[in-house]
Amino acid sequence: MAAPAAVENSALDAPLFYQLLIGEMELRAGRAGSAYEIVLDAARRQSDEALFQRAVEIALQARAGDQALAAARAWASSRPLSVAPMRYQTQILFALNRPAETAEPLAAWLQKLPVMERPGLIGALPRLVQRMPDRAQALALVERLVAPYQAAAATRQASQLTLGRMHLANNDAPRALALAQAAQAADPASPGPVLLALEMLPGTPAAEALVTAYLAQPQADAGVRLAWVRSLTQSQRYADAASQLDQITRERPQLADPWLTLGALRLEMRQPAEAEAALQRYVTLAQAPKADTAAAGDAAAPAAKPASPHDDDEEADGEGDASGSAGLNQAWLLLAQAAEQRGDVKAAEQWLAKVDNPQRLIEVQTRRATMLARQGKLAEARALIRSVPERTGDDARAKAMAEAQMLRDVKRWREAAEVLADAAERFKDDTDLIYEQAMVEEKLGRFADMERLLRRVIELKPEHSHAHNALGYSMVDRNVRLPEARALIQRALELSPGDPFITDSLGWAEFRMGRADEALRLLRQAYSARPDTEIAAHLGEVLWAAGQQDEARRVWREAQARDAQNEVLRETLARLKVGL
Repeated sequence: MAAPAAVENSALDAPLFYQLLIGEMELRAGRAGSAYEIVLDAARRQSDEALFQRAVEIALQARAGDQALAAARAWASSRPLSVAPMRYQTQILFALNRPAETAEPLAAWLQKLPVMERPGLIGALPRLVQRMPDRAQALALVERLVAPYQAAAATRQASQLTLGRMHLANNDAPRALALAQAAQAADPASPGPVLLALEMLPGTPAAEALVTAYLAQPQADAGVRLAWVRSLTQSQRYADAASQLDQITRERPQLADPWLTLGALRLEMRQPAEAEAALQRYVTLAQAPKADTAAAGDAAAPAAKPASPHDDDEEADGEGDASGSAGLNQAWLLLAQAAEQRGDVKAAEQWLAKVDNPQRLIEVQTRRATMLARQGKLAEARALIRSVPERTGDDARAKAMAEAQMLRDVKRWREAAEVLADAAERFKDDTDLIYEQAMVEEKLGRFADMERLLRRVIELKPEHSHAHNALGYSMVDRNVRLPEARALIQRALELSPGDPFITDSLGWAEFRMGRADEALRLLRQAYSARPDTEIAAHLGEVLWAAGQQDEARRVWREAQARDAQNEVLRETLARLKVGL
């Protein structure tokens, strides 16, 4: 017969039980101060971690930060090997806006952690100190904290990357880049240095080399590649982003979301056939039963028929990925836009009919209205947008923007100007509305009004890069006040580094100012990042002027294949008397 298991008696004797009971009763009665004192006294008597934590929590619930801090310090004194009181002290001190006192508990917290857990806390330091108003003080604190751990193999990279982020927060990108480079040199397979490099882009172009070096490795993490796609998309480098997504969809064809993003990018690049193929693949995967996509694993997904606008609506309710019906509704809208680009109005309407999210109603009606307007049914188109219910002021603003955009799409500039003027009167100092007003005024040839509006946008929102660029580009295009125009565009590029449209504007300014070589460099850079039709028109003209007619024709033909009706391209070819 086995011996009975030893029974460990609880430390909760009758006096302690009644003391704690009284403490909880005091708390329920709304006397948090008394409850705090009773529970803290019990914690000190018993040196009990759970009781210390309860005392801290009571003080925090009562918004008594000093008492919570005192309890955490008593806890640390009673249980010197415990990590938890150091964490509480740190968090409470930051909440009390007393960052100068955090050095000691943070250092103790790091020192007491197991070695394998230290990199996580070191990596969290930039987030912990972000409330400190003095960035230099925050950097100095973090440098002191990580100094003991920079040489150890387990914490070297975490220390480098944390210091890199702190230097980046202090506007010292070169130092941050050097730390990221050192971290990658020591461990090329680690994604950590790449994530820091992505934070530096697009403002620090040299950081891109770290990203591309990592992604060239066969074992590169797909999540990092997707993060790179997001960065490229934000910089409007759609061609590069699409190339990365092509690789992801080749390597992991069973993942649905990359197909959706790829379709949206191809559509933005005016490649409707490629967009439809990607979006239909997304729909197929999103509608597939989860078991099917899970069984596919990392292997190529099984062949399935492409999605069709004639598919039963019930299929649209399938769930194949995390995005669910929201992703499918987005896909329907994009497929409608692709069909519209191809001139297939019937297919576009069939895709739009599938969208069942009321929050997308304005988008759906705007697409329908645009198709009606292009058929000459302008009054019907405007009525369709105006019939959308207005639940909030945001809905009213969105309807005005949608109606104006529809009118711009069919070149009804005066009506668009009237809609925007009315909306701007209703929504005072709305920089988006004022900017759109300025763009329409330019189309009407009212350049003084355009300049006044764009300068108002810059006054209200000095970091509005598009307003700086639009004002500068308009001057360049009219060949007036070129030095001022160039300065405006350079400021825009400082605000949005790497933006291909702003780079195009700067290249066009350089060309107009007689610096053809610099213009060609900038325009090639812009076109490589974003093969847009207007950028192609500018690049082709500079090539033509430089005597490189064959390359100019090639660039123009590519652009014409994407958008033969583009006004800038057509004007350029007509002015230069070039036939393709």
